[in-house]
Amino acid sequence: RCYVECGSFVVGFRIFFAESLDTFIADLQRARPTLFLSVPRLWTKFQQGVFSHIPPKRLDLLLRLPLVGKLVSHKILAGLGLDQVRLAGSGSAPLPHGLIQWYRRLGLNLMEGYGMTEDFCLSHISDPEHAEPGYVGRPLPGVLTRIADDGELLIKSPGCFHGYYKLPELNAECFTEDGYFRTGDLGEYSADGLLRISGRKKELFKTAKGKYVAPAPIESYLCEHPMLELAMVSGVGRAAAYALVELKDELRDKINDPATRSAVEQALGQHLQQVNARLTNCEKLQMLVVAHEQWSIENGYLTPTMKIKRSRIEAGVSDSLDGWYARQTPVVWADGPAARGAG
Repeated sequence: RCYVECGSFVVGFRIFFAESLDTFIADLQRARPTLFLSVPRLWTKFQQGVFSHIPPKRLDLLLRLPLVGKLVSHKILAGLGLDQVRLAGSGSAPLPHGLIQWYRRLGLNLMEGYGMTEDFCLSHISDPEHAEPGYVGRPLPGVLTRIADDGELLIKSPGCFHGYYKLPELNAECFTEDGYFRTGDLGEYSADGLLRISGRKKELFKTAKGKYVAPAPIESYLCEHPMLELAMVSGVGRAAAYALVELKDELRDKINDPATRSAVEQALGQHLQQVNARLTNCEKLQMLVVAHEQWSIENGYLTPTMKIKRSRIEAGVSDSLDGWYARQTPVVWADGPAARGAG
């Protein structure tokens, strides 16, 4: 709302409203927006919809052909209602690098930005000249930032709120003495001033090895795999971390087939090895656990902006963790006998 509604007051945008979730694609095709902002989950859903009509390997082949590739790209974007988009943005959570590159290959100028309710989203945004995958851009004019000694991003901007209502103790905790807001996000700047968010400060956890693990970057690596929809890395006090992963819709309905399940298990096992090769020893995952229940807003596993609710998910599987770790296998199915009734 900060960007879309208030931006329209300043620039003069015409705003379209979706009638419902069920009519969203039709509403998008009706609107033909020139500016479109969304969350990573929706960008993933769009891609899945394309793959349901054109298998990824065939699409890749078509896009390699100069003339045919342009026609196919235009047809895909037109089908999504995004063929008139001049600027597409994503926020609220990291976008996998591969997903950004996939959209850019179609000709969609997809970029990431970063902002919070507390600063009215007057924070960071990418632009066509500075849109490196994995980075959320540079500070907007008038925005002051610095990185604290512990890696936390501190910010001061004209959009920053003055404090929490009737909570002076929380205000003292969340603001520095010179007025910078403690975002709770860990970040670092590249040599050319681009910000990379590496995770939430409060999401850091320690395994039994005594080293802190930041789950967000690992989750981003995991979600680069075309079979996976979402991932959550945890493992507080365990010998090693683990990841609970959700399969994409088209696979979730087929895993009762033994051949499909075997193929998925083999592919995820290989993916686990590849991800672990990118991690330090204390970050390496012992296993991938395939969730048996879809994560949604309705069942409380996702926020309204499609972020995972860690505490809710962790609580739902806590009774099954000992059994999963005892299996000593790289891929565990959460709907197995040891996990039934875990929630």
